[in-house]
Amino acid sequence: MSKEELLKKRYRAEKRFKFYGLTSVILAILFVLFLVNVIFSKGKGAFSRTTISVEVDFNTEKLELKNNPTNEEIQDTDFYDLSIESLLNVYKTKGLKEEKDLIRIFSPDYEIEIKNFIIENKGFLNKTAIIELTASDDIDQLNKGNYPRHLPEERRRISDFQLLIYDKLVEDNKIQKTFNTFLFTNGDSRDPELAGVGGSLLGSFFTIIVTLLLSFPVAILASIYLEEFAPKNRITDFIEININNLAAVPSIVFGLLGLGILLGTFDFPRSTPLVAGITLALMTLPRIIIPCRASLKAVPPSIREGALAVGASKVQSVTHHVVPLAIPGTLSGTIIGLAQALGETAPLILIGMVAFVVDLPSSPVDPSASLPVQVYLWSEQAERGFVEKTSATIMILLTFLITMNAFAVYLRQKFERRWS
Repeated sequence: MSKEELLKKRYRAEKRFKFYGLTSVILAILFVLFLVNVIFSKGKGAFSRTTISVEVDFNTEKLELKNNPTNEEIQDTDFYDLSIESLLNVYKTKGLKEEKDLIRIFSPDYEIEIKNFIIENKGFLNKTAIIELTASDDIDQLNKGNYPRHLPEERRRISDFQLLIYDKLVEDNKIQKTFNTFLFTNGDSRDPELAGVGGSLLGSFFTIIVTLLLSFPVAILASIYLEEFAPKNRITDFIEININNLAAVPSIVFGLLGLGILLGTFDFPRSTPLVAGITLALMTLPRIIIPCRASLKAVPPSIREGALAVGASKVQSVTHHVVPLAIPGTLSGTIIGLAQALGETAPLILIGMVAFVVDLPSSPVDPSASLPVQVYLWSEQAERGFVEKTSATIMILLTFLITMNAFAVYLRQKFERRWS
């Protein structure tokens, strides 16, 4: 084979290699776009909720309230009869079965919503007000076009009579679609239309704060000692090997560690961000130490030598000169480590953060869930409303992860110094 033929063969091989690489990149982008499209198409409906306009007469005599009641007095008042009377006025019914069907088109929290409305709007006492009450999950899915109303009645959770009510309410413009604030302010619930990620957001926030406070200073100090002060011997070599190995250990192993030591030995409170934060801090430590040491190693020896030459001690040269120059790489590694910890599920399941928690946590020692665990919990529910809530939670979690990783890239590009 001649020299020219060999050259042409090499060029053809290079073109094929470029084609394979470009094809792989395009396929990866298409798969990502497909995944994002599936998640978005299923989850976008969770950001809105269906409400039904109901006329409520807040007669103080019926409620047995005085003219200027306090919030506590209103809170202690029974609104059940008033609520039922208001709901039954929405559509004319005949018989107990139709009344029950009518009431079931509303969320079970209709009494609480009516009570909260008058607490926030006391000026409507002894007046009639139009309140937007949350519709049930089935009506919500029907209004969003996700409910197969063409099926026979025996195969539907919505009866024909409820469909008649819905169509009449739509005709009268009493069915509205509003932004779902419950998604961000409510905790978990058995009813999809009332369930929210408020508790999971706070739980993830407290968990990440605990993880950061425990892992960051320990990782920084360990990195500085190993890179700048520790003698190079078999002991430090053994420590370095184990740090690298710990970064590759499956996260569920750290969950077993938290379960056996934190809960089993030290009797820490279960299902709390405190335990989750400690467990994830142990998992995150090697993932911060490795980039921190790499950043310290990237600082030129001339910086250290120059500081020592003007009379600085070893500690001063490290703390005043080397560490500040290594901070950008350290911060970006820390943020990426925390982003990875934010998305962990397996260790949190083992330490009991899969409990059904309705109340929002107010501190790291209150029981709570987290965003990835909430996805796990809702993915097992059969109701259609939980399907879109699961996808919406994934969207929220992905938003946080992408933001944290983008911020890490920004810090690295803006503050990192390249040494020639």
